[in-house]
Amino acid sequence: MTSPPAPPPPPPASPPVAARRADGSTPLPSEALLQGRRTIEISHNGAVYRLQATKLGKLILTK
Repeated sequence: MTSPPAPPPPPPASPPVAARRADGSTPLPSEALLQGRRTIEISHNGAVYRLQATKLGKLILTK
């Protein structure tokens, strides 16, 4: 007698989905902005800002 085939492995876990806010918006994960980098520059209203992830997991935004 043979045993039935093993079930397929579960699909890879997707990143957690942020809950919608009362206004219907969803927060954008920092990973979507940083894309593996520690620092990015953001242009806003003619000024350049720097968004930096610290070793402790905090974010710093400077002009």
